This record gives sequence, structure tokens and C-alpha cells, in this order.
Amino acid sequence: MKYVLILVFLVLSLVASERKYKEVESYDITNIEDKVSRKSMQKWLNEDFGLKPHRANYILPYGYGSEKYKSYVPTDEYKNIEAELQVSIKLYLGTNLLGFDESYYLAYSHIAFWQIYAESSPFRETNYTPEAFVEFPIKDKDSYFNLKSVKVGMAHTSNGQGSNKGVIYPDPSKNPGNRSRNINLLYTELSFQHDTLLTELKLCAPLPGTANDEDNPDIMDYLGYTSIKFNYFLGHHMFTLMARGNFVTGYGAIEATYSYPLIDNAYFYAKIFSGYGESLIDYNNNITKFSVGFSFSR
Repeated sequence: MKYVLILVFLVLSLVASERKYKEVESYDITNIEDKVSRKSMQKWLNEDFGLKPHRANYILPYGYGSEKYKSYVPTDEYKNIEAELQVSIKLYLGTNLLGFDESYYLAYSHIAFWQIYAESSPFRETNYTPEAFVEFPIKDKDSYFNLKSVKVGMAHTSNGQGSNKGVIYPDPSKNPGNRSRNINLLYTELSFQHDTLLTELKLCAPLPGTANDEDNPDIMDYLGYTSIKFNYFLGHHMFTLMARGNFVTGYGAIEATYSYPLIDNAYFYAKIFSGYGESLIDYNNNITKFSVGFSFSR
């Protein structure tokens, strides 16, 4: 039954993505004299509420890992095959408050790892990332680097688990350990363009005290402070390659994706991840995984 549900969800998502929002034909607002009321009604009819894609939005029904995922509860037994979903949106707040034509945004990303092929189909891990950032456009037409924008922001990422510090378990074997993970980051991202190649160079640093707490004191050893991502367009095809890491510890990760449009606003999407930090709960576990499915933004 669960496979039927996810298949139905995929079909409905693909059909919905092909539909363009337009005024509902059963309503007539052309004769409404008050322009403000007419504009408000049109916005409501179009279901326009200002949110835009931030990162890729996708559902990947099949993801194959190199080994079984670690279980933090004795009763859980995770497989190396699972589904993965991501929702990522941003809201434009305003522009040019400082006189540099800069734009301000709030964003939210939600990624879930769903053990749909395991008994009872639990969500193995879910990560939540609210963030705020400001983006400064750069008109760099003379230099070789062709810098296009500079983004400065702050992000919080958590897996929503509470700390079990101080909890006494009568049976120590049933102690799952502390599954709480979180980190607060300040980051700067530089974006460059060379024809159809877009490059994003990101530098990040944890806020004092947030990456060295009891939840994950060594997380930056595995996530690293620097990442670079290449986005390349070739006709309808889009390829991405991301690499990040810590130059001192030698830990990090690489991720490659490929997408191709199927119908309007729906894409075939494939992803390969290898390294550390696929999810917060497994930030210090080396994982190699291939996933395939559909995305609804790039």
C-alpha cells in the first residue's frame, strides 16, 4: 500500500507541475472597479503567496546506500535503500535598504530520509534549516572572474531531536544516546558566471559555542568550512558538482546531480553523494549513495 501511495503522490505532483495558475474561469473580476480589491482577488485566485524555490525541491523514491544506516534505537533496523524528499523555499522581503541594490530573503529547507522499504516505514532522519540572507549584486564585467553576486547570511540546522542529557535508563541497553544535532552558521557565498557555467564559492563559520556543544562538538571537522559548487547547463540538461571539506582533518563530501525536464516544471533528477554529513545524525559516518526520482525546481 505504501508503494501505491508514493506512486500516486508522484503522478499527482507531475500533473500539478504541468498546470499553470490562472484566473478561475467561473469567477469574473474584470468589472470590479476597485483596483486594489481586483488585484487582491487576482492574487488569491492565482494562489500567489510570494514563495519561490531556494534549493532543489525533489522526491527521490529510490536511494541505494553503500551500507545499512546506523540505528540509534535497538528496536530500529534501517535498510540501505530508502526514499528522500526535500522542500526548499524562500521569501523576498525587500531591497536597497543600504543603497547597494541588495535584496533580503528568508528561507526554509526541509529534508527527510524515509525508510519506505523497511517495516513500518519510519522517517530515519529529518533536518530543518531556516535561514536569512542578503544578496548584493556585483556588476563585474571587466575581470576574468566575472563575479555576479555576494551573499551574506545566517542559518540554523537541526534534526528536531531533544537532548537526553541527565535521563537515567533503568536498562542501559535501551539508552539510544544523544540523537540531538544542531549547528548555527554564518556564511558568505560568492557567485561567478562564465557563459553557462555558474560557480558558487561558500565560506562558513559556526557561531561561538554552537558547534562545540554536547550535541556535536566535532561537526565542523566533517562538514568543513569551505565548499564550491558548479552548475552547468547544456541545452535542456543541467549538471551540478559540489565539493566541501575541512583541509585540516581531510574529511568532507562530494555530490553530483543531473536533471532533465520531463514536463513543465518537472524534471528527472539523479544524485550521487559520497562522504560525510549527508544528514546531521550521520555527520561523522562515511556514506556513498545513489538516488533517483523527480524534482520540481532546480
